[in-house]
Amino acid sequence: MRLGVLDIGSNTVHLLIADVHPGGRPLATTSRRTVLRLMRYLDPDGAITEEGVAALVSAVSEARAVAAAENVEELLATATSAVREAANGVEVIARIEDALGQPLQVLGGESEARYTFLAVRRWLGWSAGQILLFDIGGGSLEIAAGADELPDAAASVPLGAGRMTVRFLPDDPPGEDAVERLRLHARETIAPVAATFRELPRPDHVVGSSKAIRSLAKLVGYPMPGWSGIERMLLPRAALSSWIPRLARIPASARQELPGITADRTFQIVAGAVVLDEAMRALGVGELEVSPWALREGVLLRYIEEMGW
Repeated sequence: MRLGVLDIGSNTVHLLIADVHPGGRPLATTSRRTVLRLMRYLDPDGAITEEGVAALVSAVSEARAVAAAENVEELLATATSAVREAANGVEVIARIEDALGQPLQVLGGESEARYTFLAVRRWLGWSAGQILLFDIGGGSLEIAAGADELPDAAASVPLGAGRMTVRFLPDDPPGEDAVERLRLHARETIAPVAATFRELPRPDHVVGSSKAIRSLAKLVGYPMPGWSGIERMLLPRAALSSWIPRLARIPASARQELPGITADRTFQIVAGAVVLDEAMRALGVGELEVSPWALREGVLLRYIEEMGW
């Protein structure tokens, strides 16, 4: 059976198509991304502008066409924080659903964390034990932890890389003073959430699963012993911290020349690095592993389970 997952996030509209069968691992056949950076399209009242809505509708319509051309039998469409929290979210959702020709599942922050945790659990396997997960999107930071398929604790805080760039780092390059203001804000925002997670058992694996974290791992990380490639990368906090002042001093156009920093991440990567650094610091994490599976795979896996496979 061929399934598609359409993830309408704060930074991109991402279509993942995979072939699935009972008892087997989903095999991805197509991955198609449209970069939007929706935070650029918010007006002073927090509504997505008409230009932004039009860009969303265009990206969704294109994804629907690709899914049809690829003979997708079921398209699972989800939206996360940018659409969820927009002042005109109800209207935007209605227009997306019209373009899709089907209902849209709008995920709350904790639901995002739980779906992503499921994907990471399946990727690492049951023998991984206690997992602590970080996921940084455009609008929010998700944290989840537990030893089972679903986390014992899951939280979402509005510290996404796009949101923090618009609010704290609008200049290019942002400079160290702006970075320090963001760092203090992130520290204060994470503190109450971190207190909850520190009460849980010590993790056997600390994992990061988002595109922002994968990009940072390519910049500052290294492969786990015996492995190669991003699927088994380790990201040390010390190296991440040392890179932040350098990233803040160079313009976005120059950042894309660095290893792992793609053109769609150049503006947001500084904010993503600061938020991740503070999240790791708050929970006493010195190093994390990178998971190639995240929200989209979690949505796909949950649907497969609900089919009884």
